[in-house]
Amino acid sequence: MSDATPNSETPDFDDMARDIAEVPAVEVIVTVAVNLMSAAAVKLGLTEDGDKHKDLDEARKLVHALAGLLDASTTEISSFHAAPLRDGLKSLQLAFREASLVPDEPGQGPGEKYTGPVFG
Repeated sequence: MSDATPNSETPDFDDMARDIAEVPAVEVIVTVAVNLMSAAAVKLGLTEDGDKHKDLDEARKLVHALAGLLDASTTEISSFHAAPLRDGLKSLQLAFREASLVPDEPGQGPGEKYTGPVFG
């Protein structure tokens, strides 16, 4: 028979909700964007491990999601936060284009639905 007492391995969702309640929305958006950027960089082979984790299909999804998030949150976060994120996105889009054996047509690359065509 199990008891309702949480143990040290069970997350305390009340504490987690209180913690997240104290975080400003801008910080949550930026954190998610940075996590997407980091994951995309790994999948593009841009880390020390290089091609070990390279997966362009996965990278495309991550870059597209990042572009959608930034497009949707442009009016919600200041240019102080948005500008470096947009620069990072463009760098990832260019890296994707360079890594592709058969490059996408301009405007058809990951996230270009939101950013417009990306040229080197």
